[in-house]
Amino acid sequence: MNFDQAFEILIGHEGGYVNHPRDPGGETKYGITKRQYPGENIKEMTLVRAKDIYQRDYWWKAGCDLVPDCVKFDLFDTAVNAGPGAAIRMLQRAVGVVDDGVIGPKTMQALGNVDPERLDKRFNGHRLDHLNNLDTWPDFGRGWAQRIAENLMKD
Repeated sequence: MNFDQAFEILIGHEGGYVNHPRDPGGETKYGITKRQYPGENIKEMTLVRAKDIYQRDYWWKAGCDLVPDCVKFDLFDTAVNAGPGAAIRMLQRAVGVVDDGVIGPKTMQALGNVDPERLDKRFNGHRLDHLNNLDTWPDFGRGWAQRIAENLMKD
């Protein structure tokens, strides 16, 4: 899987402009939030601009090109929802190394020693655990769980 393929799947989860009163991100379009990008005109955000942001700030920063294909999208999707550092820490817990948020030599070695399918299951378990512990789970948990379920059912 490459970034373009992952982006197409991601945009299937992310909608148009919303400003939900209980969403701590505030104004959101294509999943890009005003809280994270205060200098952006969220309401007028183009899909091309969103794609640039996703590649620069999420795909590359989370190290999505460094992981096995079966977990690339899940790592990217988690980076979008929780931030690249949190996504990397979940990945590190899934492979059993210190979760420092940096994909270094120990993480790379561990990635090479784990069955990719097992890694994907463990990673998504850590992701669900993370989401379930958020204060906003009562408001958004059903949607997050559905998103992960759809990701797990993808080919």
